[in-house]
Amino acid sequence: MEYTSGTPGPPSGDAREKVNLPAILLMVTGGIGIAFALLGAVQSLTGGSAAQMDQLLSDPNIPEGLKTFAAASSKGGIFVNLLSLALNGLVFFGALKMKNLESYGLAMAASIIALIPCFGCYCIGIPVGIWSLITLNKPEVKGAFRPS
Repeated sequence: MEYTSGTPGPPSGDAREKVNLPAILLMVTGGIGIAFALLGAVQSLTGGSAAQMDQLLSDPNIPEGLKTFAAASSKGGIFVNLLSLALNGLVFFGALKMKNLESYGLAMAASIIALIPCFGCYCIGIPVGIWSLITLNKPEVKGAFRPS
């Protein structure tokens, strides 16, 4: 018998084992992303990198285009960090739901967001995101999720 997402499936012990490690690593990825986003937000709010930015903008060896990009990105730093904080929070929450086999859609969204290199810890986010997507698309795992 074939099960689909949203319908009660067979006992979920096997599926729970399959999602356990990818979900934990997805939570680690989200947690690292949250830590970096908080650090970046604090740094943006306190002007911690202002001296470095002034040094960069005064260096004659840096092309003007790069200086313009650096100046613009430093002004939008708090927005980018808050966006990253929200997305990494979603990754963490989705991974938690994945581990508990509760929300298939949120688990899929968390796995996809983890693949985006500019919003998290891409060194582990990309492989973990791919692994969790592959795991979530297995029929026995899909069928084990509880309806939302």
